[in-house]
Amino acid sequence: MKIAIIDYGAGNIQSVVFALERMGYSATITTDAKLIRSADKVIFPGVGEASTAMTRLKETKLDRVIPELQQPVLGICLGMQLLCRHTEEGNTSGLGIFDTAVVRFSNRVKIPQIGWNTITAIESGLFQGITTESYLYFVHSYYVPLIPECIATSAYDIVYSSAIQKENFYGVQFHPEKSGEVGAQLLNNFLHL
Repeated sequence: MKIAIIDYGAGNIQSVVFALERMGYSATITTDAKLIRSADKVIFPGVGEASTAMTRLKETKLDRVIPELQQPVLGICLGMQLLCRHTEEGNTSGLGIFDTAVVRFSNRVKIPQIGWNTITAIESGLFQGITTESYLYFVHSYYVPLIPECIATSAYDIVYSSAIQKENFYGVQFHPEKSGEVGAQLLNNFLHL
């Protein structure tokens, strides 16, 4: 299986690679559009700031490549947020795959949300073998509101979309690569979609 990890200078790529290696898979970290298009699965990770990340995607023309992909694509954390139309972080336009705006948590809660949180309302093969109320690891200040493409929710300040899906595009707000056995199960499910 050919797994491509999109490299746009946004954080946690190596931890994703290590998680895949622990599961017996290897992946190619790349900005090469041809390699990305020919992969069986594409992972779009991210930790960092949205406007900087989008600038890098535009410089490498990956902002045009990603929305055209036909194989399963998994956006993680910032990667999920960039799949959306807009984010309040840096007042940034995203890739527009999901027609929603990413918004900042209110000042009623500690920002960023860092640590373990549960997921509920699981509705996807991405969560096969994962029970509702499972704990996953989150680090984020912005979130995707509840949208029709929501396949899992979490609560922090409000209930929000912690996983989304539209056709071949999946997004998770949490970090499966840092979420122990549950995260490994999710990554394995994605690789077998």
